[in-house]
Parts: sequence; structure tokens; C-alpha cells
Amino acid sequence: MSKKQPCILVVDDEPNNLILLEELLALEGYTTISANNGKEALKFASQSPPDLILLDVMMPEFDGFEVCQSLRQNPQLKTIPIIFLTALDDEKSKLKGLELMGDDYITKPFNTRLLIAKVANILQLNQIRSQATQFENSQQTDEKSNLQLSAALRINQLLSEKFRLFVPDQFLSRIAPQGVDSIQLGDVVEEELTVLFCDIRGFTAIAELQNARDTFKWLNSFFQRMSVCISSNQGFIDKFLGDAIMAVFDKYECHSFNALKAAVMMQESLQDFNVDYHKYNLKEPLKIGIGIHTGIGVIGTLGSEKRMDSTVIGDVVNTASRLESLTKTYGCSIIVSEQVISEIERCQNNYQTGKRIETKHNSLNSQENFGNQIQNNQDNQPNYCDKIYYRWIDQVTLRGKQKAVNIYELLGTKNNIIEPEKITTLSIFNKGIKGWQIGKFAAALAYFQEVKRQNYTDHVASLYVERCQDKLGLFQIEK
Repeated sequence: MSKKQPCILVVDDEPNNLILLEELLALEGYTTISANNGKEALKFASQSPPDLILLDVMMPEFDGFEVCQSLRQNPQLKTIPIIFLTALDDEKSKLKGLELMGDDYITKPFNTRLLIAKVANILQLNQIRSQATQFENSQQTDEKSNLQLSAALRINQLLSEKFRLFVPDQFLSRIAPQGVDSIQLGDVVEEELTVLFCDIRGFTAIAELQNARDTFKWLNSFFQRMSVCISSNQGFIDKFLGDAIMAVFDKYECHSFNALKAAVMMQESLQDFNVDYHKYNLKEPLKIGIGIHTGIGVIGTLGSEKRMDSTVIGDVVNTASRLESLTKTYGCSIIVSEQVISEIERCQNNYQTGKRIETKHNSLNSQENFGNQIQNNQDNQPNYCDKIYYRWIDQVTLRGKQKAVNIYELLGTKNNIIEPEKITTLSIFNKGIKGWQIGKFAAALAYFQEVKRQNYTDHVASLYVERCQDKLGLFQIEK
């Protein structure tokens, strides 16, 4: 393609549809022109012919089919590629679109991946046609064929790169081991992994005070920062859920350790983001909650033959989501499950003692291979000996479950501390927890009150002060 970014004319009588398409195309680097009706579309196309037109069909006065017919009858505009984007899903409408020489026909609600891929494909093919026409006037037939082949390879490469923006390599390696064409509905792989859920606090209230463009701007900046934290710790994003992120960690034996480090880095990166929160028209700094759980999940394709998606499902996903929601209740930044803590402690112990860590991905049968693996751990994998700060905060029964689980608050690592005040009072807090667990409520109360005296913002300590006072029959809550 030329160095100039392609210009796409978007035609739709619904303002919300125009805004959505403009934002989507802008994220891909395209420039756009918007028209609210058919007459306006013909005017804009005549003044400055676009590289492609996304054309709605059902519009007052001039509908999309009439616009297409007028364009095809104009010698200067007849070669502009046109993609019909409409809610009409009947065969008669699709046939009419093809008879009018539309390049493609996509029904609403549309798959954004498919739309972006087809836009890129049609633009590339149109470029190739132009190049081929010019080439015929100056080169031999065999040379032209070589150029077309090279261009086709570039198209495939471009589409593959674009596709990977929507489906990470970690998914493709499981659901499409033989290439994208091999993807089938229902292809699944079951394995142990760690899931991280991140959610922005008060997003609904923030969005109500902003226009959609401002929200898109800071959300994309925020997501970019969080994505770097996740990918740099061997994780990948399964999906963006409005204002939330679901990330998966599956590399190395101790993927829970990678998720933990990513969570700490995300909280630190948020602090950097909040330095300039005013420039995003935000009234106050953002806050996020993170939940992490390790368990068995199923990675695969879900949906229907006409619309499928890659995803992870299983109890590991539900539990991570529940833990994230508990960060609001306990006033914590990061809550992790007992499985995460146990896995990290096991990995640290094995790393320090040089013991083999068996996994279904890397089962070693010989002493020679074992020695190579230990060396590989030391050279390429995270340092599992990093000091981790965390504290037990409660035993709860998560929504939808029957068995109570232990939950922990992550405070940081040796080199990345996110809760310094809580680490300072950690030994006192743990003594209070021990007293609470064995029923020595008076002693526990004294410890928790001391924690509050040193750090009055410790919401968990305040919670246990109230619990101890309730056990002791003291109803006067400390001011």
C-alpha cells in the first residue's frame, strides 16, 4: 500500500453507528469521512474519492443500493470498493448487492474482527489490481505474475498479523495448530493455568460524566499500559470486558508467579497513569481491583458456525472473577486464592532445593534432561526466590460455591512494593489473625487496634476490630 493512509467513507443514518465505525477504523490507522445519508455520500465521493466505502442500505431518500448504482455509473468513481453493512440478512438483498457490483456484504450486528480483516483485504486487493494494470503496460507477463504472487503473500502476512491482534498466538497454537484455516468450532484443550481479572472501580459513574470519545481515549491508554504489564510477564489477554481485563498465564511451571508479578506491575503502572489523569477529563485518579486464581481451565472455540470466539472457561475463570469482586468488600488492591499462594511457595521451595517440577508440558525422564531444565530455569525463567509479601485476610464461601476458601491480600514483592504501610504492620496484623483464629478475641483486638493506630486506612484491620468487638460484646466502635 502507499505511504498515505487509506481514507474510508462511512455512510449510515444512525449517529451511534458512525461513531462506532469511526473509532474502530481509527484504531487501525485509517482516516475516515462520515456521511449521514445517500446524497451526502455521493457529494463527498465526488469531491474527494475515498479508497473504500462502508455503505448502509436502509436510509431515507437515497438507500445504499441506489448510492452504489450511481457510483458504478460514474466513470471516475465506478472502481471504488464498496462493502454493504446492513441489517438486511435475506438472500434477495444480498443478491441485489452483488448484482450492483458491491465488493462484499456484511450483516449487522457485525463481527469486528471480520470487518477489519475484510477492509484490509479489499484495500490490498484493490491496490494489487491498480498495480497490475500499470504493470501490464511496462513489463512481461511472467514478471507481472511474480509481482502478483509477492503481493498475495504480503496480503496473507498482513491478514495474519491483524488476526493476531484479536486472537493471541497462545490461542492459535491450541485451536489452529495447522494454520488459521484449521480452526473448528469446539476445538478445546484442558490444562492448568492462572487467570487474572482486573476491573476499574466506578467506571459507570465515570462514563456518565464523559462523552464516548473521551472514554475511548483514556480506556485505550489504560489498556495499553495494562497489556504491557501482562505480556512482559508471559501472559496474554483473553478479552477486554468493557472496563475489565481477563488475562491468562500458562507459561513455565509456575505461571501463578507470573500472574502475581503482572498484578503488582499493573498497580504500579496505574500510579504512573494517574499522574496525568486530568488530561483525560477524569475527575479523580483511577482505582482498580485484581483477582487471581490458579486451576484447571478449558481453552478453545465457543459459539456457532457463523460466529465463534476463542476463550477460556471453567471454575478457574469464575473464581478469579469472584476474588476480584471481593477487593471492593475488603478494600484491597489485589486478592489471590490459596491455590496461588500454595503454587508459589511450592515453586520457590523447589527452585531453592533444585527439585524437579513435573508438568504435563515438560515431563523429564532422564537425569541429563533434568540438569538441562534446572539450567534453563536459572537462565530464562523468573527468579522464584523473590520475596513476596502477602497476608491471610479471611475464609469465605464464594458465590455459587459450597466449600469455604482461604483468601490472601497481595502486598507486593521485594523490589515492587505496592502496600508499604501494610507491610510495616504485617507481623502485628498476623498476630491479630492468629488470635482471631484460635478464639483469643481480646488479644486479637489489641493487635488490630495497634495496626489501625499505625495505618488508619487499613480496611481489613478495621473489619477485624469490629468482628472482635462483636465477639466480646463491645458495641462501641473505636473512633
